[in-house]
Amino acid sequence: MRKCAFVFLILFLSLSSYLYSQKSVDIDGRLQPLLNDFFEQCEKYGIDYHAKLFQLENIDIVSSLPLEEKNTVLGKVSRNASGKVNQILISWAAMLDPEILKIVAFHEFAHHFLDCKHTCQDCNEIMAVTNISYFAIAQDWENQVETLFKTSPIYLTNNKAQTVVVNTFN
Repeated sequence: MRKCAFVFLILFLSLSSYLYSQKSVDIDGRLQPLLNDFFEQCEKYGIDYHAKLFQLENIDIVSSLPLEEKNTVLGKVSRNASGKVNQILISWAAMLDPEILKIVAFHEFAHHFLDCKHTCQDCNEIMAVTNISYFAIAQDWENQVETLFKTSPIYLTNNKAQTVVVNTFN
């Protein structure tokens, strides 16, 4: 009986430790203010982000993304073996300018939290594969953010569900 209780206690502690560890996300403090800003926008547009946040293991600034001519990656979402997003990674190089960091962070956050895909190859939009001018995006920030959220799959799905059809035919 005593041995069974001990085994049960070990199993219980292991399970609770596993469950507890799944409810924390390691977030680099340098990205936390940007993530808070992004979540404020989510709330403004009625987008729940909590469940997706806890799917992540970390949101981090890293030095492992490529920084080569014609192969520079300033940010990416990383997937686990089962194909689910488990990390949002931002290159240290994006930190060289606060505006670039903000744009890259919002871009990567939008991939995960808003289900956004790239909108174009080279253009002045947050969700471009490559940005022609980070300066132009930063100058038009409020409009860029509004467009990002209002055209996101999550926002469109939420609002489609709330759309009421009015029959004007008599």
